[in-house]
Parts: sequence; C-alpha cells; structure tokens
Amino acid sequence: MWMQRVSSHRCICPRAVIAPLAAMLWIMPMTASAASPATVYFPSGDGTELVGYLFQPPGDSNALHPAIVMLHGRDGPYSSNVNAKCSHVGRDVSSPCHAGTLSQRHKMWGEYWANHGYLALHVDSFGPRERAHGYGRNSHDLPERQAVNEMTVRPLDAEGALAYLASRNDVRKDRIMLQGWSNGGSTALNVMYRQAQGHSSVAPLRFRAALVFYPGCGARSILTRRYRSDTQVWVFLAESDEEVSPRNCVAVMRSDDPASLVKVIEYPGATHDFDDPGRSRQAIEENRTAKEDVMQRAASLLDALPPKD
Repeated sequence: MWMQRVSSHRCICPRAVIAPLAAMLWIMPMTASAASPATVYFPSGDGTELVGYLFQPPGDSNALHPAIVMLHGRDGPYSSNVNAKCSHVGRDVSSPCHAGTLSQRHKMWGEYWANHGYLALHVDSFGPRERAHGYGRNSHDLPERQAVNEMTVRPLDAEGALAYLASRNDVRKDRIMLQGWSNGGSTALNVMYRQAQGHSSVAPLRFRAALVFYPGCGARSILTRRYRSDTQVWVFLAESDEEVSPRNCVAVMRSDDPASLVKVIEYPGATHDFDDPGRSRQAIEENRTAKEDVMQRAASLLDALPPKD
C-alpha cells in the first residue's frame, strides 16, 4: 500500500484579505454549470428503479466525455434543510427532495466534475427505497438499513449506474470512474473489489478508477479484510475522524506489494466530511487544507490515468 500524509500549512493573512478571497473561491468553481442537474432514471442490479442527477459539461452536447458515478453517504444526497420531510423519491413522485435540493457538497462536486469536462451522475440509493431522509450517526445496525446495505445492495446501484452511463452516446465507456463518501465510500471499495474478483453484475463493463472519501472499513462495511483492486483506487482519510476509524482502513489496505494500485492519503487533524463546504466544517483549518488539496488532486489524478488496453 502506498500512503501519504498531507501536512496542514497555516496561512498568516489579515482577515480583511481572507474574507473576500474565500468568497471568490466559493464562487469560482460553480460558474460554468450552476443550473440544477437533469434527473434520470435507470435500474439497479436488484431491479429497483433508481433516481440519478446528471451534471453535464458545458459545450458540445454530442462530444464524448469521461464520466463519474457519485455515491452519497448515510445522510443521503439531499440537504439537511429538507430531508427530514422526505421518504420516497422516484418517477412521478412529488417530494421536497429533488435535483434542486441536493446537499451543498454534492452540488459542489457535481459542478466540479462538469467544469473539468466530466459527465457526473449522482445516484440516490435511499429515496427510491423510501429512505430519502437518510440516517444519523450510530444508526449502522438499524434493521431498516439492510435495504440499503453497502456490501450487498448499494454495489448493485453503482453497477447499474455504470451500465446506464455506458449506454449513452456522449460517454467514453473506457473512462467511467467512481467516487463515494463515507457509507458511499465503503460501497465504492466494495464495487472495486467485486470488479477485481470478477463478481460485477455488469461485467465486462468496468470502472476505470475510484476516489474514496473517509469510508467505514469495519467488518460490517467492506467485503474483505485483505483489500485488493486491479485498477487504481485512491482513499482519502481524515486523521481526526469522529465517525469512522481511519486506522481500520490503513490496516485493511496494508500490502507488502510496492506496486499496489490502492493508494491512501491521510490528512492530519481533518475530520469526517472535511470536504463539506458548509461553514461549520470549513471553520476547521485542517478541513480547509484537506478540501483544497483533494480538489486540486481529484481531476488531475483521473485525467492522468493511461488508457486501458
């Protein structure tokens, strides 16, 4: 396993400089695709009709684009301002949870990918199964969460999204990536492991690589205690994660193979959800450092991948 720790660098700047600069940084990534994403429907591998939110790059709609599937965490994909009022999300269903009420983080990343030339598909695993409200902390063992289990159910959603994207005439089928946060990060690890083991429900279609953010790596979250992938996976961990154990992930990803395709980047002092652009998370300096670093890396990591044979 390749592992890196990213140092936190303190900026000694007057507040009068920081405030307007921060405002500019918030606005800049969102200028090219500020409209709500398109809503699409496609089947999961278990037959559930899923809801997806499609962020499209600006420019020629007939051009071929790389694509990325985005998997939300246990909170679900929607803003905490509305999700308590939501249950079922689906075709011809009226709900406060929809493309216009995605969380700040999911909008930010969808727009980020679109602005970098990717077609980004955010998958709602919870709403189509009448769980759009999401779940709070310490809810992992609730029986009702088995319907959206990250080892047995949600990988089929990711694979269904892969098949949907591969069916489009504006997507490069050899450049479809995967990104997941927390519970969705655990799901992404499971998807890439299933793929390496030849267990994908949509083989020979394949994800080209994955970006995994602060996943749970316990025995009830991922499929193996000796993790392997046959293509690139980057795992971004928060050293001061208050929700999942980064040590579990380091132990599971440990490998004596210097050529391992699984790479771990750990951010000292950062907490769970460090890339959430909300004020409370970004009030922590280490989270700001981690967010800035990962958003500088993400597109360049995927863009630099060589073509597969």
